[in-house]
Amino acid sequence: MKRQQQIKVWLQDRFPDTLFKISPASADASFRRYFRVTFADRTLIVMDAPPQHEDCRPFIHVAKLFNAAGVHVPQVLAQNLEQGFLLLTDLGTATYLQTLNSDNARELYGNATDALINIQQASQECELPPYDSELLMREMQLFQEWYIEKYLDATLNEQQVVALKTTLQHILKNNLAQPRVFVHRDYHSRNLMISEPGPGILDFQDALYGPITYDLVSLFKDAYIRWEEGEILDWLIRYWEKARRSGLPVHNVFADFFRDYEWMGVQRHLKVAGIFARLHLRDNKSDYLKDLPLVLNYLRCACERYTDLRPLLHILDDLDKRTTRP
Repeated sequence: MKRQQQIKVWLQDRFPDTLFKISPASADASFRRYFRVTFADRTLIVMDAPPQHEDCRPFIHVAKLFNAAGVHVPQVLAQNLEQGFLLLTDLGTATYLQTLNSDNARELYGNATDALINIQQASQECELPPYDSELLMREMQLFQEWYIEKYLDATLNEQQVVALKTTLQHILKNNLAQPRVFVHRDYHSRNLMISEPGPGILDFQDALYGPITYDLVSLFKDAYIRWEEGEILDWLIRYWEKARRSGLPVHNVFADFFRDYEWMGVQRHLKVAGIFARLHLRDNKSDYLKDLPLVLNYLRCACERYTDLRPLLHILDDLDKRTTRP
């Protein structure tokens, strides 16, 4: 309540003699929260990012980059970096997750990949931090630390530790060999809004310069919504064809591009499984546990497809045998 009262005082200073109402809009997996400010004639959004935990400046910077790329992101109307508040335009209340169905999925995902291509075409190496080997590896290691050891309360034997380490190095080598572009890092159905123009894009403050397939994994191997692989392949091919026409550095052979996409997916889903376990155990955000089975299914399917990933599949099989966790 203290933060909300601080927001109210800040807004009253900006809008003296103007009536408004503040209500929760959403929260995410970080310390950030969002409030909708309702005026008589419009609504705005306040991002609440406690400065001891979050930094608003990357959001402001990426918003400028993505806006210059021609995609629909919130406009920063006012800022108070000392308190950790941003006043933003409101992109609405309807997310892709709430709206997607079999009738509109092709159109909505087409809009999302068009926006993604715009972002990727605007990429400049010097503008965002690199998605480098250290970070990619650290994210994958969350799987052992938080999912295996802390959530499952399991311990890998010496042979499994070596096998996992070797497999992670194979994954890392693939990820680092991919062409690099601007990467949103959470380009999925909870962060894409039904808006005009669409989609509205949120939660981009952690953007980096990294592998070209990463955001496609976030979009099509979404932790919060499942589609049949045939549908995903169709949407992925449509992106690949558009990307080639636009001059993006994707493989000329779709099978090679698809392999990169699959291996990038393994990196992401190792990370996500670890993060979901950490959110449950450390942050008391247990709602994410219901999405773990889909994440692990993505992981398993990719490992079944590629010989070099089989050691990880064997570890998953062994963990399934040793635990009764959901």
